[in-house]
Amino acid sequence: MPILLGAAIMLSLSMGIRQVFGLFVQPIAKDLALTVSDVALALSVQNLSWGFLQPFVGALVVRTGFRPVMLSGAVLYVAGLALLAGSHGMLGVTIGAGVLIGMSLACTASAMALATVSRAVPEAIRSTVLGVITGVGSLGALAAAPLGQSVTAAFGWRAGVLAILVLALGIFPAAWFTGRADRIEVPRSSGGQIDNVSAMTAIRASLRRVPFLIMTGSYFVCGMQLLFISVHLPSYLALCGMDPMLSAEALSVIAIFNVFGSVFFGWAGGRWPKLVLLGMLYVTRSLVLCWYFISPPTPESTLVFAALMGFLWLGVGPLIAGSVVEMFGLRWQAMFQGIAFTSHQLGSFLGAFGGGLLFDRFGSYDLAWRLAVAMGLTAGIVQIVAASMRPGTVAIKSAN
Repeated sequence: MPILLGAAIMLSLSMGIRQVFGLFVQPIAKDLALTVSDVALALSVQNLSWGFLQPFVGALVVRTGFRPVMLSGAVLYVAGLALLAGSHGMLGVTIGAGVLIGMSLACTASAMALATVSRAVPEAIRSTVLGVITGVGSLGALAAAPLGQSVTAAFGWRAGVLAILVLALGIFPAAWFTGRADRIEVPRSSGGQIDNVSAMTAIRASLRRVPFLIMTGSYFVCGMQLLFISVHLPSYLALCGMDPMLSAEALSVIAIFNVFGSVFFGWAGGRWPKLVLLGMLYVTRSLVLCWYFISPPTPESTLVFAALMGFLWLGVGPLIAGSVVEMFGLRWQAMFQGIAFTSHQLGSFLGAFGGGLLFDRFGSYDLAWRLAVAMGLTAGIVQIVAASMRPGTVAIKSAN
């Protein structure tokens, strides 16, 4: 129980705080004489830093254990927020909100949390528990969004960043308790799955698995859509003349409904093919995105959109984690999730920076959302078709 509780709190804080950075895009841009795409670029660097580091962090925990890695991530998170709050130009924003926060997320976010939880629960209920942890992991935005928005409105964006820095201090005790997973012996894989092999041998095996490659490619589009929404929705609403607090309310609604969606998809992943569910999720999310942006927003349509999108937000987490375990076993789970997540973060870079670039070029988000819808529908359909290639297991000879 301490492992599950610690993982849920750690994930909730690391992901919840990260999801509200969109609230600071316009204030930072105005105060520091930057463009929207400049700030979006810094947040895109965060996603690249997170994505590229994730496989290495996943391999590192096999050698050092989870606790040292996660505690280091907590230090990086606080340092990144402190540097962002004191920034006076593009360099400070990029290093603080970009590089340092990205490195921290590789150590404290979904890959680490779900890998520790996978070790702590029996296989029969693993998918459901992964869904619950993923859902609880979004609740941090419920505290971070209104806190960041209200403090920013009253005292400026620097005070808003410092306010969420206080929340980030909770990652330290959460990471410590989650680190108890190091005491759990990893069960030996059955069916010839990857066990006592080197990291490079394991990576080469994953690159020969067609279902894994397709799942990883579809994950790119997932990241693009989510970061486009979380980074640019506040700017889009401001452009349409909506109340600034609507952005915080929408992010809070996304966080609430993500709990229900994550639990549902975790439960469903224990009963139906996970890769088919992934494809259905991508298709449905794209249709919801199209419905919302095709007409001018209202407060009511925005909150309905946030509820639907929240239900479809992080349900991919338990489905991806569960699929990785089915394909490769537990030992290298964090590393394989990291490989897939690198693709997700490349998509996140495109969603955040590309959305800002298109806005600066055309003065609207029309082309950006149309591309997000088209790519999402394509990825979802390909994923559903590819799901006929069952994950199975991988037989590898030990590299000695």
